[in-house]
Amino acid sequence: MTAWRPMLRMARRDATRARGRSLLVLLMIALPVFAVTAADVVIQTAEISGAEALERRLGPADARVDFDGHGRVVQGVDPNSGVNASASKDPAPPTLATVSEALGRPAHGLELREGTVRVRTDKGVANAEATEIDLRDPLADGLFRLTAGRLPQEPGEVVVNAALAARGPSLAEKVDVVGEQEVTATVVGIAESMSARNYPVIVGPLDTLGLTHGENAATWLVDAGDAVSWQDVKALNADGAAVLSRAVLEDPPSASQLPDNLPTSSSDAAVAIIALIVAMALVEVVLLAGPAFAVGARRLQRTLALIASNGGTPRQLRRVVLASAVVLGGAGSALGVLAGITVAFAALPLVQRLSDGWLGPFDVPWLHVLGIAAFGLLSAVLAAVVPAALAARQDVVQVLAGRRGDRRPGLRSPVVGLVLLGAGIGGSAYGALVKSSGELYIAVSALVAVLGMILLVPVVIATAAKVSGRLPFPLRYAVRDAARHRTRTAPAVAAVAGTVVGVVALGIGASSDALENERTYVPSLPLGTGALVSWNAKPAEWPRFEQAVRRELPGNEVVPVQGIPEQAVDGSSVYLEFGVPAGGGRQINNWGSSLGSAFLVSQDSVPVGLVELDADQREVVRRTLASGGAVVITDQPVDATTVKVSATYFDENGEPDEHRPVTVPAAFVDIPGPMAPLQAVLSPQAADRLDLEPVVTGLFVDGPIPAQAETNIGEAISAVSPDAGFQVERGYQAGGETQMVLLILAALGGGLMLAGTLTATFLALSDARPDLATLSAIGATPRTRRAVAASYAGTVGLLGAILGAAVGFVPGIAVSYPLTSFGWTDIDAEGRALPDHFLDIPWLLLAAVVVVLPLLTALIVGLATRSRLPLVARVE
Repeated sequence: MTAWRPMLRMARRDATRARGRSLLVLLMIALPVFAVTAADVVIQTAEISGAEALERRLGPADARVDFDGHGRVVQGVDPNSGVNASASKDPAPPTLATVSEALGRPAHGLELREGTVRVRTDKGVANAEATEIDLRDPLADGLFRLTAGRLPQEPGEVVVNAALAARGPSLAEKVDVVGEQEVTATVVGIAESMSARNYPVIVGPLDTLGLTHGENAATWLVDAGDAVSWQDVKALNADGAAVLSRAVLEDPPSASQLPDNLPTSSSDAAVAIIALIVAMALVEVVLLAGPAFAVGARRLQRTLALIASNGGTPRQLRRVVLASAVVLGGAGSALGVLAGITVAFAALPLVQRLSDGWLGPFDVPWLHVLGIAAFGLLSAVLAAVVPAALAARQDVVQVLAGRRGDRRPGLRSPVVGLVLLGAGIGGSAYGALVKSSGELYIAVSALVAVLGMILLVPVVIATAAKVSGRLPFPLRYAVRDAARHRTRTAPAVAAVAGTVVGVVALGIGASSDALENERTYVPSLPLGTGALVSWNAKPAEWPRFEQAVRRELPGNEVVPVQGIPEQAVDGSSVYLEFGVPAGGGRQINNWGSSLGSAFLVSQDSVPVGLVELDADQREVVRRTLASGGAVVITDQPVDATTVKVSATYFDENGEPDEHRPVTVPAAFVDIPGPMAPLQAVLSPQAADRLDLEPVVTGLFVDGPIPAQAETNIGEAISAVSPDAGFQVERGYQAGGETQMVLLILAALGGGLMLAGTLTATFLALSDARPDLATLSAIGATPRTRRAVAASYAGTVGLLGAILGAAVGFVPGIAVSYPLTSFGWTDIDAEGRALPDHFLDIPWLLLAAVVVVLPLLTALIVGLATRSRLPLVARVE
């Protein structure tokens, strides 16, 4: 430490003298530290788990014991993290005596039941989380927080939360619970669940809301008189109970005491991806901060030369530059941590508004924060490694004479870069071909390719300088100055290129995945039309459904559709098979039941618009159905006029009863696409010959159907039957996730590109003050400085963007294979053959990142740069 003390003192003094450059480095280090710290603090505060959640889950109880009607249970410390249960042929009905016997001591318990009920509101029917428990019992303290009114005292009284009260059943009003058991209760209080916040909640005493446990199942909050140890938990597990124990959660057993066959959701691939993201972030921060340390080392080159001329060793010269990284990195990390914690605390009210659950107490994970601060310090030190190594190799005589002391670069780095780039391309190609874990191979290969690209950046800059002879003077000067000062320029170009690699690769992957979703989308109904289906509707409910639809869509055609239900209310079912003549084709293999049945019944036609038919086909269909036949859907033309229809009936126990097949006149309709909206349309006569009784299975609604009408119809029919649903076919709708990903990529890429380009440009202008002063002295116009500054920004941005786009295409195209190569069908909705995989290049995003952003950055730099420059000496 003694050897570092003078170096650190020099670094502190240099940082105070070069305030602009120091502030720039502080921001580069502090920004990522700030963002990660703020996110980590908010996540840790919002995450309620382990001992922190005990009061919300247990109240003052020692344990929660859940019997689910199974046999022996195997669990971990927290049963919510996974439970294995082995079935028992004859489990004993659980009682509190069972719990006391397993614990070996008397236990007091408070029974609770949990479930979901349907509550009538002002606008229809809403689902609500329901709990039956005696809230007056001390064991229930902490589970709910009373905000108005009082607690229920007897059956028929309930409390609701604010989310449900806002929908209608508020304080002192009656609330109807609809379902198999119609229940009416009185709301006597408003209470907030400590688990759910925005979702409707209703709570009452036992037997108030109609909740029932399964056979041989029960749940208690238990006061055991003493801590429920891990041995007690295992004893209750043997009796078929999953146990949440306060003592076990606060003081968990060692890993050796836990069972080996616990379910787990950990993913090695996810850990690897997170490690890759951290590595890429570290590389990006190093590249962004690298130019600042390169300029700092340039400003110190005369001081370093004097140290060397007086006996300073290369190690000491490196320490001078690295000490600057330690000082600025430490200060930037501390600033980022403090800012992150402060902003996280200030943002908690907003986070609470957006969260569906209640946040926990403000939680600063100091171990995480120390790791994040160490990340910032490490990135600063790594950013200074190359400038420090070059500073130790400078020519002392040349520097003291007032000339640049850089040594000629060697060939080792470009060769290693070519090898790494080739390995990255090969790894991406391999990841595109393998059937599993391809994305992981491609992600690792992309990182390798980026590292190789970084080592090749100086060669690219030098090549650009060699071919710049015919460029205008400001641009030619900027390109050649960038080549002369590659230690300053290369990290900036590499930072831009690394950003563009990620944007291009992820953009191609997201766009290709969206293209696959679009091309493989199969509509269930004609575009713009709707269907109302209720699997267990009573005959009297269909007129009410139709009335609700006509009330919202008075000008639309509503057609009740009859069909053969594939499964009846009593559990019986029927399966129809249509025998196509040999060699005549085959019936379509995939179909949907968008109208409640794949076997419709009609006297004269297929429901309007459900299957596209021309005038001749409609006439053939009409004649076939009028003659007692059937219309059969196929995926290719069939040359036949009859079809053999066989029906197999299954009773409620699944026992088959096959009837003798019948032969009826047939019209075969072949349709494009991988899925049909139905299998066949039977005439009433054909259904009667098969002993089939047609019923109304759905309502077909012609379009157009506004979105608000769709919502209103859904709420209205839910009040009639919980099993009714209404859907409108609006065609493929591009997911907002894809557009959001592309927007985030554009914003993130643009921000990082601007940061890297502006950093490199203003550092370059600061470093080039003597050269620009010389230009001014020999007659250059004041605008030359603006033109040179804009040209330098354009050079850094365009070189980085073009190089990054070229490298990013490799993992982007490669990742499109594992993302889109495993579709369920080989033809689209129009019957066209689909490719083996999908590839879509988001050209607009690429144009914005590769062309628009560099030009925009150049314009900003040109406008923000002072046109007049005070003269300075060439040697400072």
